Amino acid sequence: MNNKTPKAIKGYWSNGRFVKPEEIALEEVGPPSKTQLKAEADEKQALGEALLTLRADLMAKLDLPEKLLDAIAQAKKITNFEGRRRQMQFIGKLMRPLDTEPISAAIDEQKNGSAQLTLALHLAEQWRDKLITSDDALSDWLTEHPDTDSQQLRALIRQARKDAKPEKPGEAPRHAKSYREIFQLVRETLAREDT
Repeated sequence: MNNKTPKAIKGYWSNGRFVKPEEIALEEVGPPSKTQLKAEADEKQALGEALLTLRADLMAKLDLPEKLLDAIAQAKKITNFEGRRRQMQFIGKLMRPLDTEPISAAIDEQKNGSAQLTLALHLAEQWRDKLITSDDALSDWLTEHPDTDSQQLRALIRQARKDAKPEKPGEAPRHAKSYREIFQLVRETLAREDT
């Protein structure tokens, strides 16, 4: 004999009719609650604060109202904590009717652009160190980047190896001019090929 009770179905009774969860999701959604409106306002205010740190070239790409640009310029000048807080609230208010997608994209571009620049610099540093320490790296570099002035690069590598001095314990390493020039040459070559 089966003593199990039937599984309870989730939902509720309304006007003599049982409403299932699937039907609840389909119900008409009313106007946003006060909490939702405040959360959206806080998000736009945070975006406004991020606009304060946005580079001028990225700010120019955005089609922002003149009143908002003036408010941002004023906020940059305000040093008083309470005055700045009120100005940020005002910026948030001005941003309510705006589409935030382009603004978010510009902020992401600024963050990711600097990350890409950092990666490019790390790559240039790695190539510089390889070129100075290994003769095989020079042939690899010239194979990948045939437009490089090989004579100049060889002379710089030779000079960097000659100038390399063993580091004394407790002192920061010092590098000669040729070491920095190799980095500049590698970085410029990589940047030319990326564009």
